[in-house]
Amino acid sequence: MELSFAVIGNSIGAITFLLLAIYIVRGTYRRATDRAILLASALSSAWLAVLCAQALGINIPFIVRYPMELIRTAAWFGVLYAILGIRFIPNASLGKHNLYASIGIIALLSIMISVTLYQQLTSTQIISGRDMLIMQVVVSLIGLLLLEQIWRNAAIFSRSGIKYLTIAVATVFIFDFVMYSDALLFKHLSGALWDARGAINALVTPLLGVTMINSRRQPIGIHVSRQMVFHTSTLIIAGVYLIFVSAGGYYINLFGGTWGEALRVLFLFFSAILLLIFMSSPAMRARFMVFISKNFFTYKYDYREEWIKSTDALQHLSGESLTIRTVKALASLVNAEAGAVWGKNDDGHYVLRDQINLPGHSFELIHSDSDMAKYLTSKNWVINLKEYLVDPVKYDLMELPRSILDVKNPWLIVPLRLDNELCGFVLLCEPFASLDLNWENYDLLKIVAQQASSYIEQKDSQEKLGHARQFEAVTQTSAFLVHDIKTIIAQLSLLVKNAEKHKENPAFVDDMIRTTAHSVEKMEHLLAQIRNPDQNALSQIVDLRQLLENICQERRNSSPAPTLKSPAEELPIQADPSQLHAVIAHITQNAIEACSKSGEVELSTKQSANMVYIFIQDNGGGMSEKFIQEELFKPFSSTKGLTGMGIGAYQSREYLRKISGTISVRSEEGVGTCFTLSIPLASPISEP
Repeated sequence: MELSFAVIGNSIGAITFLLLAIYIVRGTYRRATDRAILLASALSSAWLAVLCAQALGINIPFIVRYPMELIRTAAWFGVLYAILGIRFIPNASLGKHNLYASIGIIALLSIMISVTLYQQLTSTQIISGRDMLIMQVVVSLIGLLLLEQIWRNAAIFSRSGIKYLTIAVATVFIFDFVMYSDALLFKHLSGALWDARGAINALVTPLLGVTMINSRRQPIGIHVSRQMVFHTSTLIIAGVYLIFVSAGGYYINLFGGTWGEALRVLFLFFSAILLLIFMSSPAMRARFMVFISKNFFTYKYDYREEWIKSTDALQHLSGESLTIRTVKALASLVNAEAGAVWGKNDDGHYVLRDQINLPGHSFELIHSDSDMAKYLTSKNWVINLKEYLVDPVKYDLMELPRSILDVKNPWLIVPLRLDNELCGFVLLCEPFASLDLNWENYDLLKIVAQQASSYIEQKDSQEKLGHARQFEAVTQTSAFLVHDIKTIIAQLSLLVKNAEKHKENPAFVDDMIRTTAHSVEKMEHLLAQIRNPDQNALSQIVDLRQLLENICQERRNSSPAPTLKSPAEELPIQADPSQLHAVIAHITQNAIEACSKSGEVELSTKQSANMVYIFIQDNGGGMSEKFIQEELFKPFSSTKGLTGMGIGAYQSREYLRKISGTISVRSEEGVGTCFTLSIPLASPISEP
């Protein structure tokens, strides 16, 4: 029997790998890398033994030889995954990052084994030999890319522990890559390369042996960075992309006829341009990096713990308001020192609810149709103001309120959303120690913000339900008042009818009749309002200036008496005169009561093209900003004790809304208060 070079090389390789496996078994190796090398050595020994038998002339079927080679290749991938800390065989506890890496190679090698077995057993060709060679090249290329990234990302002190191992595994994959690339190029396997395969594999066993000896002193393993996975994934995708492009160019040239060569060149250049655009796009690279971070790495937060912490922070345990607890819960996630929270008012706009560590700073009302509100509603993104100031284009060049930008070190604006609706937002100021944020910080902020939104919405719903129940109680009380008022009207009507029989003093009697009739008229109007509180009578054109004069005349004996400053011309508006009179009279009376006897109460007007503005000013004690926001327009909240029901300001605001008007308040404690009422004009005011 002639001993060929292939027989000698394969036999030496089988023996050396077997000795290495025995050495590993006899040692006290328990790490995943040790077990992976043991398995790869045993399978390599068996595979080389089969090749040796074939070289000796023993008929070994292809259906045995080739699957054994693929299984041996899979074992060397298992060694690489062990270095990276990835489980090769998926199980129930495997994370996403391990699952994707393991299943990718398993799927490719399984397809190759399955196709080989099926074609050999059924004599049916599914994939050509050329395609199988391409798959072999791809498998070798993936192995080399993993090795390159392992070495690139290994710390200096850990490279000595993996140096010989990476050289050994790289030798295996490089030889396979060269052999199968040569076969793909020349359409047949090189005899010299095939015969030298066993000897080349035998050369790596001493390197593996040195690695096992050194591993007793220094463990094998590296830290896998996100950049490593990013670059590896990018190279793999680029390699697969180029393979498909090459295949596409080949078939275009094959079936393109006389245009084939030109079309192939056009296709290749077009594909190259697409690849360059993708790889040079910062947005695409950033999205790909986020995808890798989300799917290939464990999270830096323990979300169960964070969920419990945020729930505890939002619960009513500290005695603070829910809005303050919301700001603190979000601030604690990014170590922010100050913040403020806005909520939606009854008009759908956003007003300041609370703030922490922002003394002396006032914030303006933010309209629902402002750029920022629209952006937060449509995007549901956390606005990083540092990024916004550097590159506003990233945030669609939206305009931010000046009162927010004027805050010291503004940083983040976190939306409070519920059911795809923006119900508020939180401003967080930059911490003393700078913090770099990534997608995980932003996701956690949005999750906690959504949880806080549900708490705030629940609280607001409870308050509205409480108000509805209070109104229901008032409605029930009104039913009794209706009966009593009917009695009064009947008595007064009878008095009017019988009074004509007693006219000893005609002047007195006439005056009594007019007064009584007026009382009856007012009672009937009140009765109509109680029966139909939603009635919105806009049937009259009212001269607002005359109405203001009447209110001042009625209170001319008050201390202080109100004064009127208004243009001489008429101010026509469309309203129910009784209800509008009651609204302005109520606010005027409150202004009088807020002043001392020597104080001042002034009513004035100003008109624009389609609106008229009424200013009711006093120099009384004033109100705090918190009282205006939380108490002034809150129904059944009165500062007059038992003498007031606390619904006057609320009713005034609601009626003005019915006639498309508004009411706003500016006040300073110890200085005074100014109520501003805006009402649409009945028709455009002509120029004088």
